[in-house]
This record gives sequence, structure tokens and C-alpha cells, in this order.
Amino acid sequence: MRIACLADIHGNLPAFEAAITHAQRQHPDLIVIVGDIVNGSPDSYACWQLARRLGFPILRGNHERYLAHFHAPDAPPIWHTEQFYPVRWAYQQFPAAEIEELGQLPLELRLPELPDLLFVHASLRSDRDNFDACTPEAEIPAMYPGLTEQLVVRAHNHMPTMRIWGRHTFVTTGSVGLPLGLATEAQYLLLERRSAGWHIAHQSTPYDLDLAIRRFHESGYLDQCGPMAYLYMREVATASGHIIPFLRAYQRCQNEALPLRDALHHFFQVS
Repeated sequence: MRIACLADIHGNLPAFEAAITHAQRQHPDLIVIVGDIVNGSPDSYACWQLARRLGFPILRGNHERYLAHFHAPDAPPIWHTEQFYPVRWAYQQFPAAEIEELGQLPLELRLPELPDLLFVHASLRSDRDNFDACTPEAEIPAMYPGLTEQLVVRAHNHMPTMRIWGRHTFVTTGSVGLPLGLATEAQYLLLERRSAGWHIAHQSTPYDLDLAIRRFHESGYLDQCGPMAYLYMREVATASGHIIPFLRAYQRCQNEALPLRDALHHFFQVS
């Protein structure tokens, strides 16, 4: 059995279309979306519609949760600040019924015919757990309580990686729409069940990057979503991390009451 695993599309429609085309040429028996279709680039709803139209199994990532809970009574107040304008943009693209669908997406996927395989966006514990070669072994059991599957396919970190822990293999898909590692190609994962076990192959394909960048301008996204939209555009254009380093720096200077736009200007001066 051959399975293509796509994740972290983040509203980048040109990258998503290219990754689907490339994956379908591999003749997979199944394509799975391992979370985070939405939020980042301007076309979250178009990406969601495409995935639903093709009938792919879709897991809920943390960004689907942001949209599903955006107007919930217990939503954190920070969600309604300028820092979350890109989430607001994506939320406003969706009809209310489909926002509800996002919240009802499963957090994990198991296939009865493949009992040694688990799909999850970040971990079994949380949709925001980071997991890489530096994750202390002592922390893994809490992230994956009761884990029995030999192969875990996960996403969230936007870098294609693999790590072995005991008899378990953890494979991170890479990102379709916001890849990191300085390679701007859309990334995904191809699995094949063979007689000797699983064959794991990270895949990448070029896409129309210029079109993806134009969408930030032509859609009105940059104008309406402010500094965070500019950071997302920089990540798409350079395949290098901007969002997380900026937010960490911004958090450190909160006591200065620095406006987000001024903080962004300062960030690029010193980074």
C-alpha cells in the first residue's frame, strides 16, 4: 500500500495544487492531510475546499483549532489582537457550518488494515508539541501515552525528519505551504508498505512561488493582516523561520508596550 502524507499547507494554494499533482503521479492508494490546511497564506478556504472535494482524510491541526474556537467564549484575548489578524482573515473566509466542521476533524488517524501506523498532527497529547532530534527521550512517553504503533507520521514542525525511539519510528512530513530549511519547494511524505516493512521517502516539488507571493498583494491580505502577514510572506519567499523568532522577541519586549509594526521593524534591523 502506498500513502502520500501532506501537511502544513497553511493557505498556500499554488503549493498545495503542485504537491497534490506530484503526489498523484506516484499513484498512491491514499492521500492523508495531517493537519494545518489553514492560516498563513491568503487562500485557506480554497485549500480546504480542494481537500474536501478530493475526499482526503483530514486531521485537525492547531490552526484548524484556532479557527474553530476563534469566537468561543473561552478564546484567549490575544486571539483578537493584531497578532492574530491572519487567523481572523482565514476565519472570515469560511461559512459558519464549515468552521464547525474544522472543529470536528479528528486529532489522529488509524487504519484498521495497517495496525502499526498512526497519523497525528503534533503528538497524541497536544496539537502543538514540537518533536525533533533534540527532544529529550524522557519527554516522549508523555507525548505519546500508550503508543503501540511502530510508525508514527506527524507534521507541525515544517521540516522533514525521522527519529527512532525504541521500536518506534517517528517521521515528520515537512510542509507543503510553509517549508523551512531554505528550500522553497512544497514538501510531503510518501510511504509504501513492502514485504520487509515500511519504505519512507520525503518528497518535494517546485511550484509557482511568484504566484504565491502575488496572492499576498492581490488578495488584500497584506493590507488587512498587518505585520504578521508580512512575516508569513517572508517565510514563503525564503523558506526560513520568521514567525516564531519574531514572536519570541516580541514577547520579551512586551513591557515596553511596543506596537507590533514597530517591533517588526526593530526585528528586521537586528535579525
